[in-house]
Amino acid sequence: MSEHECRIDYLEFPAVDLEAIKRFYRQVFGWTFTDYGPDYSSFHDGRISGGFWKSSAVAAAGTGVLVVIYSAKLQSVLDAVVSAGGTVTREPFEFPGGRRFEFSDPSGNRLAVWTDLPG
Repeated sequence: MSEHECRIDYLEFPAVDLEAIKRFYRQVFGWTFTDYGPDYSSFHDGRISGGFWKSSAVAAAGTGVLVVIYSAKLQSVLDAVVSAGGTVTREPFEFPGGRRFEFSDPSGNRLAVWTDLPG
């Protein structure tokens, strides 16, 4: 059985503006991108890959899958999300095992950032 068998291998998100979404994720998280035509761009975050496809709409906030990103610098990432044009949809809160906040990107996709570090 290969190490990829039955594991999440790739994530795809809709994006109403591919250039804006690439700027946002490059600025906030340092992701790299490879374009495959005018309507699709693949990303790599250093561990997992995915893509953004051009879409006229994104699912309503609060529905669907929640992608959660880890960072030891929760407040710095929150500041970068806001600075890059994202919207914090749930302020930092504690849960068993850590803290996190939730945000929507410029296309309206819902994500979260968590840390296992105090404060």
